[in-house]
Amino acid sequence: MIGKNLQKLRKQKGLTQEAMAEAVGVARQTIVKWEAGESMPDLEMSGRLASALDVSLDDLVHAPEGELDSRPGMRGKHMFGLVTVGDKGQIVIPVRARRVFNIRPGDQLMVLGDENSGIALVDARFFMRVAEGMKNGI
Repeated sequence: MIGKNLQKLRKQKGLTQEAMAEAVGVARQTIVKWEAGESMPDLEMSGRLASALDVSLDDLVHAPEGELDSRPGMRGKHMFGLVTVGDKGQIVIPVRARRVFNIRPGDQLMVLGDENSGIALVDARFFMRVAEGMKNGI
């Protein structure tokens, strides 16, 4: 998947294979091989690629091709797909979202809502730190 993601993101940025190679310090042929899936970048090179493409390493490596966003400045922003609300209001958070945000069984999430914008899930510990800071005027 990294090869296809690399190619798609590089093209979205308007970079040639030569420019991409120069940005991360490899030969153009290395980019060709990575995009074709003939070889894979190591962790250090993957980090350089993600940085040059302004995406998270996780998105470069794991994002399904249809989820890659072409808008600039979207590093750290994710679209994890749809969830279905069960009969009792339960939802299952997608595996990739749980991995990115380090959500484990038993973690508590605060449900916030705006009738015009929708709902959001926030780590309860983070929410309480923010609320405490507001209470103390920080």
